[in-house]
Amino acid sequence: MPTTFERLAAYGVQPPTILVPKKEIDLQKWAVVACDQYTSEPEYWKRVEAYVGDAPSALKLIYPEVYLEEKNPRKRIAAINRSMNRYLEDDLFDVYEKSFFLIHREDEGGGNGRWGLLAALDLEHYDWNNGSRTLIRASEETILDRIPPRKTIRHDAALEIPHILVMIDDPDDTIIEPLSRNISAFRQVYSTSLMERGGTVTAWQIDEETEFHRLADRFEALLEKQEAEDPFLFAMGDGNHSLATAKSCWLDIKKELSEEEMADHPARWALVEIQNIYDPGIIFEPIHRLLFSIEHQSFLDALGTFCASYETKPLSSVEELNHHLALDDGVQRFGYKDEKRFLLFSLVDPASSLVAETIQNVIDRLLEKRLATVDYTHGEEVTLRLGSLPTNAAIILPIFPKSAFFKTVKEEGRLPRKTFSIGHAHQKRFYLEARKIID
Repeated sequence: MPTTFERLAAYGVQPPTILVPKKEIDLQKWAVVACDQYTSEPEYWKRVEAYVGDAPSALKLIYPEVYLEEKNPRKRIAAINRSMNRYLEDDLFDVYEKSFFLIHREDEGGGNGRWGLLAALDLEHYDWNNGSRTLIRASEETILDRIPPRKTIRHDAALEIPHILVMIDDPDDTIIEPLSRNISAFRQVYSTSLMERGGTVTAWQIDEETEFHRLADRFEALLEKQEAEDPFLFAMGDGNHSLATAKSCWLDIKKELSEEEMADHPARWALVEIQNIYDPGIIFEPIHRLLFSIEHQSFLDALGTFCASYETKPLSSVEELNHHLALDDGVQRFGYKDEKRFLLFSLVDPASSLVAETIQNVIDRLLEKRLATVDYTHGEEVTLRLGSLPTNAAIILPIFPKSAFFKTVKEEGRLPRKTFSIGHAHQKRFYLEARKIID
């Protein structure tokens, strides 16, 4: 009969050994938002740097993507690796052996609390390719060009300190919610406020065999609800390229390992937070597009190649835009704002079934012809503000419904690139826990 750990491993899950800064470390300065946020706002990261100062911080263990184009990235990467090694040598962390963490994140001002389960997922059960039939799947197109620079960062890293969120399709609340109703039975690991309007986050340790057994039973039951010929437990919510980077590194590492060494190697696993897509605190936010060096006519010409026709309506307010984007009548709509105009576009016979994919096709055409560059942004306010600057344009997309998430990934193989984000930028997962990924 398989052990509980073997049963969990069959579903791609394990309780990892988790590192958390010791009690004397200021977690409000330690915890930092995901590196792929505020990529058009270097002033955000300057504020964070000033606030952290010389204190121990995850900021010194990550590469904010706002700096990816800097001239000497290897200098920053070397500093990251030095910080990881120094923090380990200085015994900065408490160690929680073979544990899950139950995580509760609450937004600033209360409300919108959401639960997660910090766990290790088996990269052998993950495949980022479109149409994969693995237990863990990418929910959007993986841009292969984005993996090499991230591999350079991870290659010599002693630690992973992830912002990855992975979704489960659990409408009956069978995995995480029973744990959240029983928190008095678990030991609290930490509770801290988060910088820059990040709210608060609390974690409890789950390390008892009885709870592991219950989780194995629940994952087994969840899997049994899937189609037998195509079982599918986990879909990426945030951090797909981080998980793809971990997988790519593992594919390199495993070439030099025996079967026995592969089974226990720490790089085979990735630390992630699992969340139930139906948690009411999980808010799907559309990811908007910000175009640079774009001429309005160039945008119209590209759009016209991906729909039979389109109609435009001048808008007077964001509220008016959101009213139209919320309509459930099958018409693809999006907002457009540049220096001179604020418009609602309604498409006739678009080439794709989702407006995010239609718009991505338009953007890809503009990029191919070098008629624009693009950034993917979170939040209407900042996108519209930056889109109003000369030679820029903002594209505002509607909310993607939760109920369509797993269905679209299973049937289509993926969602269009950058379809949605889980919450606003300041609500993203903060780096806090770490895990060793070297022997």
